[in-house]
Amino acid sequence: MGIRSVLSRPLARYIVKQQQEWIARSVEVQEKWRSELVKKAADTQFGKDHFFKDIHSYSDFREAVSVHDYEDLKPYIEKIKSGESDILWPGKPLYFAKTSGTTSGTKYIPISRDSISNHIDSARNAILTYIEETQKADFLDNKLIFLSGSPILTDTGGVLTGRLSGISNHHVPGYLRSNQLPSYETNCIEDWETKLDKIIDETLDQRMSLISGIPPWVQMYFDRIIERTGKKIKDVFPDFSLFIYGGVNFEPYRAKLFESIGKRIDSIELYPASEGFLAYQDKQDDEGLLLLLDTGIFFEFIPVENYFDENPRRLSIGEVEVGKNYAVIVNNNAGLWGYSLGDTVKFVSTDPYKVLVTGRITHFISAFGEHVIGEEIEKALKYALERHPETEVIELTVAPMVNSTDGGLPYHEWLVEFATRPNNMEQFANDLDRRLTELNIYYKDLITGSILRRLELTPLRKNSFIDYMRANGKLGGQNKVPRLSNDRKIADELTRLNQN
Repeated sequence: MGIRSVLSRPLARYIVKQQQEWIARSVEVQEKWRSELVKKAADTQFGKDHFFKDIHSYSDFREAVSVHDYEDLKPYIEKIKSGESDILWPGKPLYFAKTSGTTSGTKYIPISRDSISNHIDSARNAILTYIEETQKADFLDNKLIFLSGSPILTDTGGVLTGRLSGISNHHVPGYLRSNQLPSYETNCIEDWETKLDKIIDETLDQRMSLISGIPPWVQMYFDRIIERTGKKIKDVFPDFSLFIYGGVNFEPYRAKLFESIGKRIDSIELYPASEGFLAYQDKQDDEGLLLLLDTGIFFEFIPVENYFDENPRRLSIGEVEVGKNYAVIVNNNAGLWGYSLGDTVKFVSTDPYKVLVTGRITHFISAFGEHVIGEEIEKALKYALERHPETEVIELTVAPMVNSTDGGLPYHEWLVEFATRPNNMEQFANDLDRRLTELNIYYKDLITGSILRRLELTPLRKNSFIDYMRANGKLGGQNKVPRLSNDRKIADELTRLNQN
């Protein structure tokens, strides 16, 4: 047993003890953060504009601070980018996390000296919580690989700017730096495919025990290793024992990833975002993610059905219910106020507060009033995969076909890249459709009312989604394809790529 694994055990016990203490006071802790955030930002420009000194309760807060998206906060962020201080949070941000938005173009999300610990310590604590639960720590003594964006940072108005994963790379603890891969030089390579080949060169002969990254890009890493060696990952990395992931629903990738690995290993799901590290899996036998209520974020939640109301109902943590879908709103110690992440979550527990990430509030299909959401797509896929165990799905996206080329009724088109196709493609599509009608009453009514016909399944050639991401300059890093869209922009481009 090495020094890292030995020293991690008492730290893991301490962190879990602290965690249990704030879990027992979750509602109180959240109210404490609301009060502290408002008090500290009272003399910022945003605080003055929204009369923070007159806020004494959550009711006052809701009156003063409306729900914002990036465009609403952009005038304040532009002032920070031009070099001004005390705008959204005291002083200047430590970093801007640069991220791509679908409607706002490039976003610059502030990370402050106060908020950086939320990102860094939460990732550390996810691993320590795993160690305390399982008593497994030996993986820390071998090599650890983090598939991430470039750590190269630029300057924006005196603020260091880069991708969140690249920023986080600068804060890897010193005791882990010596066994972290890939090298800094390799991590700085911008072209994903060039970078991937170099990562493989650096890692093939190493004792790799932990691999972390977004599942589709980890799968691409595995595929390249298998192509090069002709071996399963377990035979290339016999010490590989822990997979850490986030950013997408793992279920559609699970079968293919574990088939590539060749054995079952432990995994930890994370819920990180540029706006904050929100939750992580704290139990191996529980899919729910522990919501991090004591790390500088005051959470609010809007029932999905009310989100697009003129004045949507906002709830604090003590008001949420198990089994309901909510849009996530954050207020944090980097100066995001009433900020809508665009994510939807469903609570699976309120003691402690645990969530499942169910999709994006803007990612849905409602071309005919059906309002199909990501969670329903994922559940329908899981249902079909269970009934066709020979099937492996690499990636998929779903879009409406309003004007059918055959002149028939409109339908939902599922564009799927299979690693292994179902033996009976027609029955696979039937199973998808059957489960979707069970999950969504509006979709069922449209089918039975002959407004829509059954979904159509379009198999795509190998590497279709990789080619799509490459064509759009989004290959690798933290990028991912939306599972469903209310238009055909992605679907049509995938169709075009498959015809070439």
